[in-house]
Formats: sequence, C-alpha cells, structure tokens
Amino acid sequence: LTHSATRVRLYICVNGTRVVDTDDVLTKEEQIYLLNEAKEKCHHVALRPSSQDGNCLPEWDGIICWPESLPSKKVAVRCPDYVYDFNHQGHAYRRCDVHGNWELVPNMNKTWANYTECAIFFAPERQNQEKEVFDRLRIIYTVGYSISLASLVVAMCILCYFKRLHCTRNYIHLHLFASFVCRAVSIFVKDLVLYSTSRHEGLQKTMFASPFFQAGCKVAVTIFLYFLATNHYWILVEGLYLHSLIFMAFLSNKSYLWALTLIGWGVPAVVVSVWASVRASLADTQCWDLSAGNMKWIYQVPILAAVVVNFFLFLNIVRVLASKLWETNAGKLDPRQQYRKLLKSTLVLMPLFGVHYVVFMAIPYTAVSSVLWQIQMHYEMLFNSLQGFFVALIYCFCNGEVQAEIKKDRFRRNLVLDIKQKTRAASAGGSYSYGGLVSHATNSVSLSMASWGVTSAAAVAMPLEYTPASSTLDNSPSQEMMQKVLEENIGATALEGKHSCLKKELETML
Repeated sequence: LTHSATRVRLYICVNGTRVVDTDDVLTKEEQIYLLNEAKEKCHHVALRPSSQDGNCLPEWDGIICWPESLPSKKVAVRCPDYVYDFNHQGHAYRRCDVHGNWELVPNMNKTWANYTECAIFFAPERQNQEKEVFDRLRIIYTVGYSISLASLVVAMCILCYFKRLHCTRNYIHLHLFASFVCRAVSIFVKDLVLYSTSRHEGLQKTMFASPFFQAGCKVAVTIFLYFLATNHYWILVEGLYLHSLIFMAFLSNKSYLWALTLIGWGVPAVVVSVWASVRASLADTQCWDLSAGNMKWIYQVPILAAVVVNFFLFLNIVRVLASKLWETNAGKLDPRQQYRKLLKSTLVLMPLFGVHYVVFMAIPYTAVSSVLWQIQMHYEMLFNSLQGFFVALIYCFCNGEVQAEIKKDRFRRNLVLDIKQKTRAASAGGSYSYGGLVSHATNSVSLSMASWGVTSAAAVAMPLEYTPASSTLDNSPSQEMMQKVLEENIGATALEGKHSCLKKELETML
C-alpha cells in the first residue's frame, strides 16, 4: 500500500471538494476484507458442477478467481478492481493445457500466470516517474501555501492596525484570512508528521509506530480536516454576506456577526467531531490519513454542500451584476466595454467564492500517468494553495479603503516627523511659524507649507496639543484659519466614521 498511501497523502494536502480520498483509497484491513470476500465468492463458483468434462476448473489463486476454461486455451481476466494498486485496465493471463489442467511453471510446482499488465504500477521506472510528479506537486503547493501564509498574515495585521477599518465586513475578512492561515499551517504540520522520514521508512513508521506517534498523527489529520472545513465554510460566509448586501441589507448589521461566526467555526467543529468519534469507535487503525470506507462522507458531504451553495450564490450575484451593468450603462458604454467590466467583476469574485473547486469536482481521479490526472492535480495544487494570496490581494492590498488608510498613515507619520524636526530647529535658532510664513531659524531653511490643502490634512493627522505654541501670535489670521480647518476636518472625520452606506459596502466588496 506504499504507492496508495503516498498518493492519498498528497491529495490530503490540497483537495477541498474531494478531500482526502475520493478515489476510494483502501486501508490494509479493507484490502484484506475485499480479498476474503472475493475468495468466498470464488469457492461458491467452484462448487458448481463443470459444464464439460476435461475443462480446467475454476480456481482461486489468492488474487483472482480464474473461471472454467476449455483445454488448450489462454484465459484473460480483467485485473480486479478490489486490488487498489493494480492497473484496472489491464488483464492477467493463464493457460489451460491439453489435459484440462492449469499450466505449471517449468521445473516448479506452481501454476503459471502472467500479472504483468496488472502490476505495471509496481515497475521501478514507473514508480520513479510518479515520484518525480509527486515531488513537483509537493513543491508547488508548499511554495503556494507559503506565499498565501505570508500575505495573509500581513493583511491581517493591516486590518487590525487601522481602527477605521474595523467594521462587520472586515471582521468577516479577518475570520476568512484566519481560516486560510490555519489551513496552511495545519498542512505544514501534517506534512512534518507524515513526511518526516523517507517514503519507505515513513510507511514502516506509520504501520509499526508507537501509540504516541499514532495518536499525534491522528490529531494532526483531525486538525487538518477541521481547518479545511472551516476554510470552506468561511468562504461560504463571505458569499452569504455579499449576497445579503445585495438582496437582504439587514444582514449587514453587526449583530449578525455572531451567527456568521457560529457557521464558520461551529458547524465544522460539529462535523469533524462526529467523524472523529465514529472513526475512533469503528475504524481506529493506524494513522487516520487513509480512508475508512464510507465514513469519509461524514465530513465530505457538508464541505461539498458549502461548495455547491457558494457556486449558486456566485452565479446569482454575477446575474445581478450583469443586469445592473446593462441598466446603468445603457447607451453609455460600448458593448465590449460592458462585457469587459462584467468579466473583471466575475474574475474578482471567482477566487472569493472558490469557484475553481467546481471545475474538476465531478471528475474521478485517473491513473497518475495520464495527462488528465496531471493537468487536474497541477490545477488543484496551484489554485488551492494560492487562493489565500488572491483573497488577501483582493480584500486588502488592492482595496481602495485600505490603500487610503495606509497613505494617510504614511502622510501623518511624515508630517509629524517633519514638524518635530522643524520645532527643534526653531527652538534652537529662533521663532518659527506655520501656514505659509517663513522660519527665522539660524540655518535659514524655508519651512513654508505647499498649500492649505496640506494644512487641512495635517489638521486631521495632528491633534491640537501637537500644534507648536511658538508658531504665531494668538489671534493671527493664519492661526484662526488653521483652527477653523482643524474643527471642520474633525467634524467630517466623526461623521464619516458613523456613516455606513450600503452602496459603499458593495463597492468595497466588489
């Protein structure tokens, strides 16, 4: 099961819609059970009377139930699908000799059989080729999740630092960012546990490990599945919130944040807890990174439901955007410009709604050597691992509101630093005035402001107590004007802080 274990552990790292093992990877116990089941069926077939004397009789060889055959015939049987690692498109072969006996290997008392086509995946050159593919894919998702992790941490710091960005919309963004961060970290931790040794040693370690290691492995897999589920549900929450801004504006109220938080973190906790309890009770074998039959549907169905619901929300929002675009710009824009704007909005929404999960959702995994499989896995590795980066880019780094806050903060810092330097120069060399007046410092440096627009910006950035006392006389026109601008800007800032317009919310989201 080394090959299957390696394949499924790679799937665990990235797949959201078919998390872990949609290709029905088998545990060792499940494989033995299926072989015993096939053996029993073969014995029932062998008890039936022969259709003709002199034929080779049905026989179980430990892997395949060989059917009755005429003498001097070569029998071909499809490689059984209950043996996971077999090439299920190939055939195994036996020969029935002229005497009605299965042909033996020369000089050996063993029945001859050819399993070459079935065991094609076991060929060293084939395994080396697959190892190269797996290593390349692992590098892709490791680099992708690292980029996402770094960008998400920076985005979270930005949203937390600026108090004017604290609102329901950005609180939801923070939860979404946190879910992506937790997903990336859990993948790295799980990789550290499962890939801490070489491939062969890792398998031996998993199969014959101490209870302590197996417990840690189970915890790592369980935590990964939880954060994988929370990530999908916070993507769903983002979709529900944006949908509510368009169709049910009352949901934009901050009081509904608790309900959305419960959906994002609580529902996955219940689902994964149920799965872990069932798995521990009915299939507590080795590490839980391999499948345990139909138990996987306990957590896969809720995740699939979230993906499907989000996809329909995406389609509905795109429909509304298209209709509004046509109504608003009827006769104003060239049709090509309208299509371009709609395409831009659609492309922005796609990573936010996880639309890429739907592309290969209904396509089963095929052989590793197939072109379709490699296209599918490279696509999923790339987009799944970089989705966090795209979300941080759209919701934070390219957000006009965030960019404005960063520019104001940078201007405020530069202005305060400039004022401090000029104040020190003024106190050392003489009087100093602001607002277009010239400093009389000993070094004769001009300290004039560029315009009153700069002064008003300084008023917003600098409270009254930061205004130098030695700048001008008490009732000078320049000081009165600066005081008036300061009061106007403080009032405008307070009004802007209380204003939460739905149109602005939608423009910021889209």
